[in-house]
Amino acid sequence: MAHEALRPEFRNLIDEHAPVRQIGTGFTFTEGPIWHPRDHYLLFSDMPADVRRRWDRSGVREVMRPSNKGNGMTYDAGLNLLVCEHSTSSVARFTPDGRREVLASHFEGKELNSPNDLCVGPDGSIYFTDPWYGRMPHYGVERPRELGWQGVFRIRPGREGRDPDLLVDRFMFSMPNGLCFSPDGRLLYVNDTEQTNIRVFDVEADGSLRNGRIFASGIKDSLKPGVPDGMKCDQSGNVWVTAPGGLWVYNPQGQLIGKVSIPELPANLHWGGETWRTLFVCASTSVYAVDTIIGPCNEPFMRADAGSGPTASVPASGGSGAAPSPAADTSLSLDPSRCALIIQDMQNDVVMDGGAFAESGSPQHCREQNAIANAARLAEHCRRLGIPVIHVWFVCPPGHAGVTLNAPLFEGLVEANAMVEGSWGAQPVPGLEARPGDHVVRKTRMSAWEGTNLETILKAQGRDILIETGAWTNMSIEHTARTGADKGYVMIIPEDACSTMNADWHRASIDYAMQNVAAVTNVDEVIRALGG
Repeated sequence: MAHEALRPEFRNLIDEHAPVRQIGTGFTFTEGPIWHPRDHYLLFSDMPADVRRRWDRSGVREVMRPSNKGNGMTYDAGLNLLVCEHSTSSVARFTPDGRREVLASHFEGKELNSPNDLCVGPDGSIYFTDPWYGRMPHYGVERPRELGWQGVFRIRPGREGRDPDLLVDRFMFSMPNGLCFSPDGRLLYVNDTEQTNIRVFDVEADGSLRNGRIFASGIKDSLKPGVPDGMKCDQSGNVWVTAPGGLWVYNPQGQLIGKVSIPELPANLHWGGETWRTLFVCASTSVYAVDTIIGPCNEPFMRADAGSGPTASVPASGGSGAAPSPAADTSLSLDPSRCALIIQDMQNDVVMDGGAFAESGSPQHCREQNAIANAARLAEHCRRLGIPVIHVWFVCPPGHAGVTLNAPLFEGLVEANAMVEGSWGAQPVPGLEARPGDHVVRKTRMSAWEGTNLETILKAQGRDILIETGAWTNMSIEHTARTGADKGYVMIIPEDACSTMNADWHRASIDYAMQNVAAVTNVDEVIRALGG
């Protein structure tokens, strides 16, 4: 077994047998991988060799020598390259045309130690760690330290070139190293290589940090080399950190849920690839790539092209790991090439007068929502943009063979003789019939994922943002959204294209349960976000 699942949810993040591919080797010590979202290439540092390199489909080539012994790298929202430079004790910014600008180099009149890793906050602030590795032989340029302690700093927008803000107590960290934000930007994780732990902080509205506490500790193994170094958060809020034997993955509650095996000692990691499902790992003399099921936390640079990131670019609500919700901000942005539209259970028995479930009130609520017309309008827009339209129909064989009566829902299905293949009740409602080029998925359970080929269609089409419409909001729609989120898909729910038995059940799901797993919006906003 290549990788180790310590908890079942780890298998929703990566296949335990996913191969780890070596895409380049023969380097000195690799670090700082970062993927260009527009031009689709990987940059990485070969720090002791003082070289910056690029990998793409044509192979590996040098792009800068000397590189001031650059270490961690990322992009800002304008796709300027941000680099932690060991030999200059600086955070530097490189514009696309190659111009270099120093953003931070001193604090209170003294040189920084050697900025090591960095990330960009939701407001464009640059957060970075400052251990003293870059003043050691091999990793940097040996020279005396001026500060005498190692901190975590922030460069506020508009204050580049001035003293950065010190965010933590000067002596909290021994060797602060990797750092990353939670998907909603409300938490900042910082690890300490020497203390072998990860701390988490609440991020205040002004960008400052408070309430620092231990998130994970004891990231060491007496039998295997490896320490906390690079660290990234995935789109569901799990934290991936370099550790003995490879990468250790912690869920948002700080529980170790699995380990990814890497052949060499890993130093840093970042997602990339055209679908943001390739995890690149810099490990000693090589760079490796492994395919994952889940994608990364959406960082500002991933949205440099509208919708180019791995998730919809909407602010998140709720705690760590919560899915985005546009309730506080309607700046939804979607990449059509990553989207698919699901129209679920919009069948005569479900939402039409005379259907098997008409007495539940579902036809009336469907009319109140104007759900059929809204879903049809959205489907037409998606077809014009080449977005796959997937109809999910609940269809049972005569006699309901194979339908287990394990829940009242299924007992009612059999008693009403509903959703029988070939019957009027199982047919799609007028206006939402499958069109040429659409996909049809048949199911016999509540969730669209259970026992169907839905995921096969999505993977074949390269789609990981799912716009889900249909009936029933608090049952089929919610169950499908929950499972989709667990699988690593971004779930978008235009609530005016969904309906259920009545407004109370609908609102209970939309306003509470769904907020934790999906971005809840409306059809007009989705159409605007898709463009075209």
